[in-house]
Amino acid sequence: MSDQTPNVPTPQDDPRAFPPPRADERAVDPGAVALPPAPRVAPIVPSQPEKPRKGSFLRGLGLGSGFGLGLGATAIVGGLVATLVVVGLGVAAAAGGSTGTAANLTTVWGAGAKTLRAIPIQGAIMADGSDGGLLSGGTYGYEIADQLDALTVDDSSGVVLLVNTPGGSISGSKAIADAIERYQERTEQKVLVHVSSMSASGGVYATAPADEIVSDHGTLIGSIGVIMGPFYHYKDATGLTGNLLESGVTTTGGVTSEYLTAGTGKDFGNPFRAITEAERAHYQAGIDVEYAKFVDHVSTHRDIPSQTIIDEFGAFMFDPDTAKANGLIDEVLGRDEFFRHAAEAAGLDPADTRVEMLSVPTGWESLLGISADRVPGYAPPVDQGPGMTPVLSSAICSGSQPLAFAGDLSSVCG
Repeated sequence: MSDQTPNVPTPQDDPRAFPPPRADERAVDPGAVALPPAPRVAPIVPSQPEKPRKGSFLRGLGLGSGFGLGLGATAIVGGLVATLVVVGLGVAAAAGGSTGTAANLTTVWGAGAKTLRAIPIQGAIMADGSDGGLLSGGTYGYEIADQLDALTVDDSSGVVLLVNTPGGSISGSKAIADAIERYQERTEQKVLVHVSSMSASGGVYATAPADEIVSDHGTLIGSIGVIMGPFYHYKDATGLTGNLLESGVTTTGGVTSEYLTAGTGKDFGNPFRAITEAERAHYQAGIDVEYAKFVDHVSTHRDIPSQTIIDEFGAFMFDPDTAKANGLIDEVLGRDEFFRHAAEAAGLDPADTRVEMLSVPTGWESLLGISADRVPGYAPPVDQGPGMTPVLSSAICSGSQPLAFAGDLSSVCG
């Protein structure tokens, strides 16, 4: 063993290794040999994985979200401004007439410089807005007439009527027919008709003066006749069983329903009594008058003998080929073929022709309440709330007037 003194550091050599003693370490025996205290070692702390820095991610997220929201807000504001401008132009144009301008016209076919004006005749035909509403959409004949009367040679090179109707009132149907003739005489331009699905009764009446009537495939054409009703008779009624949810009548003799296909009393149509023979003869005579006018109208404009219509056609509906053979229509063409044919009939190049019609208001326009609720001439369906039955005031639903209508009125009247 070496007798050399160990090389032990002293406070003088490294003061940091010997921190000042605590109070309880200062009281020592003077005779005791002072030993240096054991050096203190810092505790070992297990290393922790470095946590991601949130600041940079949140800043990035905030910048990205803010940028996206800014773009979205800009798009919304821009859309509103554009809508207000377009609708404002449409309202200004509407104030000056009903012919339509670029602001409220939409193209339904083609992309050329020359134009044809399309006017839809859809649903039941009524005279005007005073006729009331229907469960389904319909057409106001006098407003269609107004559109035709307002058109000039500068607005388009001709008119195409897009028809799908079961007919309706005689007054509304005749208003359209008369306006077609006025347009033809005033502009010396052609009016062509394209039938999709159906042109019955009042539809035949309204479109008979057109230069050409073209049917799509699989349609029904015809029903030249007049109808009035229905009239119900509750025989031997014993009581009313109606309540808040439903209505009804209790009878011992049953219920009869009758149509006149042509009053003397004020209560004509009273369901609690039958129609008298005098009433039947009176109203039948009136219906016969309207029927004779209807037959003469079709005979004149379609060059079909009146007696042929009465004896052979009756009020039957015909398929397109039979309708063509009978002279009720001129051709059977699909929609695209028809538009090309209409352009050629107007003396235009189909490749340089487009077909336009008044546009339906957009969702924004309806929401903002700036635009009209409907295209002029076209009646929107009655708004029926959940669990509610609308009261229909349409004249054609009352059964109180002769109609040029085919089918079940409940399809439009409920």
